[in-house]
Amino acid sequence: MNSILTETLVRVGKPTETWSSPDGSTVLLLPYGGRILGLFAPGCVRNFLWTHPSLNSVDSAYTFYQSKQWHNSGGDRTWLSPEIDFFLPHFPKLDIYTQPREFDPGNYQLIHENGHIAMINRFTVQLSRSKQTVDLEVTKRVAPAQNPLRHIDSTLFRSLKYAGYTLHTRLKFVNGRTDPVTIGLWNLLQLPHGGELVIPTFSRSMPEVYMGCIDERDLVVTEHLIRYKMRATGEHKLGIQAPTAIGRVGYLYSTGDDASLVIRNFLINPSGEYVDVPWMHTDYAGSAIQGCNVNSKLGTFSELEYHVPAIGGLDGDSHCEDESQLWAFSGSVKNILEVARFLISHDL
Repeated sequence: MNSILTETLVRVGKPTETWSSPDGSTVLLLPYGGRILGLFAPGCVRNFLWTHPSLNSVDSAYTFYQSKQWHNSGGDRTWLSPEIDFFLPHFPKLDIYTQPREFDPGNYQLIHENGHIAMINRFTVQLSRSKQTVDLEVTKRVAPAQNPLRHIDSTLFRSLKYAGYTLHTRLKFVNGRTDPVTIGLWNLLQLPHGGELVIPTFSRSMPEVYMGCIDERDLVVTEHLIRYKMRATGEHKLGIQAPTAIGRVGYLYSTGDDASLVIRNFLINPSGEYVDVPWMHTDYAGSAIQGCNVNSKLGTFSELEYHVPAIGGLDGDSHCEDESQLWAFSGSVKNILEVARFLISHDL
C-alpha cells in the first residue's frame, strides 16, 4: 500500500478510505470523484492502476485540485453514456467538450455496509439533445474477487502476485419512473500508458474508430482476438459492438523487469441497448467495449472501458445493477503471458 499517496491526499483535503479483501488485496477509494484510486497486492506498494502524477507531492496535488481543469485523479471511475448527450452540450456542434461536474467529481458520500464500502452520488443533469433534465443516483460498492487461478494446480500461477476486487454499480432514476431518455452506466479503468489492450471475440470483429487515426501497426485483428498497442501520442479511441464481444478484456504492460496483467471481467448482453455511439455516426450501433489511448495535455494513460445496457426510454427499466471483477497479476514477462493465454486467449 502506498502511504505517501494517501497522506498527500489527506493533506490537500481529499481524504481516502482503505478497504482490504480477505485475500490481502488492498483497495484505495477516493470519494472525490467516486474513484477506486488504487489496487495493491499483499505487501506491495506498487499500484496496478494509473494515478495523475500531480498526486506525487503535496504542492503539485494542491495546485492540481485548485485549478479549474477537470480533476482526473486516475484509477477506476464511472461515467454515463451517451457521451454526446452528457459531454457535448452544443451537439451536433463539437465546439465544446466538458466533463459533467455533476457526476465527475459529483458529490459522492461514503458509507459502510455489512463489511463492504459503498459510494453514492445523487445528482441532476441535463442531456444535450433532448434538453431534458433528469434526477439520477449512482452507487458503487466494493467486494472481494478471489484469484480465478486459485484452484489451478500450477507452480507458475502460484508464483505471481495477485490483487482483485468486485465492483457492484447501480444506476437509477431517483423519481422511480422510466424517463423517455436512455442512459447507460460507463465504467472506465485508467492504466499505465504504453501497454497492449487484448480483447477476445467470438468471431472476427473490426473495431469502430471513435477518435483519432489509429496506426495500422498498433492494431491487429484476427478471427478471435483484437490487439491494440496503446503507445501513440495524442488521443485515440475504438469501440466493439456487443454481438461478437466476450465479457473479458485484458491489458498487458511492463513494470521494469516484470510485467503486469489487469483483466476486467463483466457481463455482455447482446440483446441489450448499448447507446454510446461515435460523434459523427450516431446511427451506428453503440459499443459494449472501448479502448482509449491518451498521451496529451489530459495526461498519459490507457483506458479499458465497458458499457452497461441503457435504462430509460418508453419501455425501459428505471434502474440497473452491474457487477464486474478486476483481476490483477504481476510477475515475470513469461509467466504473465501464460496467464493471459489461460484467461484471455490462446492466440497471444
